[in-house]
Amino acid sequence: MRITDLMIERTMVLDMQATTKEGAIDELIASLERNGRINDPKLFKEMILKREAQSSTGIGDGIAMPHAKTKAVNEATVVFGRSKQGIDYQALDGQPSYLFFMIAAPEGAADVHLQTLAALSRLLIDHDFVEQVKQAESAAEVGKLFDDKQAEHDADEAKEEAQHPVQAQSDSSSEKFVVAVTACPTGIAHTYMAEDALKKKAKEMGVAIRVETNGSEGAKHVLTKDEIERAAGVIVAADKKVEMARFDGKKVLQTPVSDGIRKPEELINKALNGQAPVFHAEGGAAEEEAEGTKTSVWGKIYKDLMNGISHMLPFVVGGGILLAVSFLFERLGKDNTIFQMLSAIAGGDTGAFHFLIAILAGYIAMSIGDRPALMPGVVGGFLAASSNAGFLGGLAAGFLAGWVIILLKNIFKGLPRTLDGLKPILLYPVFGLLITGSLMYYIFDPIFKFINTGLIGALNHLGTGNAVLLGVVLGGMMAVDMGGPVNKAAYTFAIGVFTSSGNSNGLMMAAVMAGGMVPPLAIALATSLFKNKFTEDERKAGITNYVLGLSFITEGAIPFAASDPLRVIGSSVIGAAIAGGLTQLWGINIPAPHGGIFVVLLGNHAILFLVSIIVGTIISGLILGLWKKPVDAKK
Repeated sequence: MRITDLMIERTMVLDMQATTKEGAIDELIASLERNGRINDPKLFKEMILKREAQSSTGIGDGIAMPHAKTKAVNEATVVFGRSKQGIDYQALDGQPSYLFFMIAAPEGAADVHLQTLAALSRLLIDHDFVEQVKQAESAAEVGKLFDDKQAEHDADEAKEEAQHPVQAQSDSSSEKFVVAVTACPTGIAHTYMAEDALKKKAKEMGVAIRVETNGSEGAKHVLTKDEIERAAGVIVAADKKVEMARFDGKKVLQTPVSDGIRKPEELINKALNGQAPVFHAEGGAAEEEAEGTKTSVWGKIYKDLMNGISHMLPFVVGGGILLAVSFLFERLGKDNTIFQMLSAIAGGDTGAFHFLIAILAGYIAMSIGDRPALMPGVVGGFLAASSNAGFLGGLAAGFLAGWVIILLKNIFKGLPRTLDGLKPILLYPVFGLLITGSLMYYIFDPIFKFINTGLIGALNHLGTGNAVLLGVVLGGMMAVDMGGPVNKAAYTFAIGVFTSSGNSNGLMMAAVMAGGMVPPLAIALATSLFKNKFTEDERKAGITNYVLGLSFITEGAIPFAASDPLRVIGSSVIGAAIAGGLTQLWGINIPAPHGGIFVVLLGNHAILFLVSIIVGTIISGLILGLWKKPVDAKK
């Protein structure tokens, strides 16, 4: 695919007038609308902002790549924009952005926007080329620069592929040969920027290198067994899991993908000089930690926990909402076939909600002990759920199963290599399940059943004052980091209570849902009432926050919090805490773990729930509006 097939000259904005991130987005969207490339600019912008809420698409080095895939797009397009003075786009390196590539992909366009991102990223790693684009005097010149650069890049890549078998032989006696893997979880551009940075620097250093990319299109340029064996060292510049077992016994330098872009020479030198730990696939970890790559204990625990929660959430949202809908049909009688169907697929002993704790435990275990830990983790979580050990028991099962497998890997490390094939299909499943299951059955399930029963009993018998205090805390936590660890901790606690026997009515869920809806709604209200306190771009974004807030998408408030954290977060926490406390004062329950305004009617006091949110929103909105300085007075 040629970039210029999508980068239409008439859509280019060579002298952007915007001075803010929001303004830049609006200016590029306006070009799309003028040229008939989109049919719903409001929806398209909403999707662009939703992507920005995950992480900034300002990838650094003066470049930003906002992108969205939506039905609002008529035809796949890349809008090129250039700002001569630079715009604070909240880029990952904290520097202004000068070149903008807004990628608009139609809903049925497969992964065209990701493929375009990948192709752009490969070209923009060349700083000389970027400077040429900055200096181009016309849209036609920009197009020619990209056509020429892509032709050059494609020719180099074809040459490399053609020479690869020959190169593999010629490098067989050379010590200056390294292999690398690059991968990133969401910012796909970094996968290919790291690849090109490593290859370019290796060429300058006279070092042969092969780089495998684990990008949106799957693994490309996959390393061969021969290449891995011949390499002096291995560089894994990745922010997500990659296949590591093939590097057993090699010195492997594991580092963030950003280091592959910013420190390619340092990484290559370390790989050549053996400054990396020896990786042992069966041990579950390297023998030693390379300097600067050590992860804290709490950081590792948080990563493992988030792996479990992220895999559990689809079961929570899908199963929980359908389970809540089933309650509406239950009023027609439990013999109602729709109620029975929804209960079967969403709750009860067979539906999605029945698997929450097992999935949570299984993927926590897998994060620790890799694939062999998945099965004992799932079974341990199922045992916890079945014995009423609840959410806490599931957490224990996940961490237990993961570390049991780590222990077994170390125990079986000394077995003859001829038995390696038996480990994953016999030894790990049998002993992992036996040890994890036995410990859960005899020790952890009884302990956590006692704790869980006591906790649920205490929550069921909370006095009004204590219940309100808990609601205040949970509601406030939802607004502290708006989707971050504190927010997730509050939501996870509510899910734990929600799934526990005897307290599935959603009291705590009402508190966290109200607390999570207030920040975006309060910002929307403030931008409507205090227009002189916000820029035109902020007022437009405020309208979008009405929709996001009503949908229980707290992340809509993130761009505002990033630009003015003290006032936005401070006011949001106050209103969210009040809303959470009111839900408990009035005994409100929401029997669904997500959905916002769309599941309000499923609660026992729909009107009071709305009043809680409105009160919290008004208080937060007024505090924010009165606290902020007028636009003209901002420094």
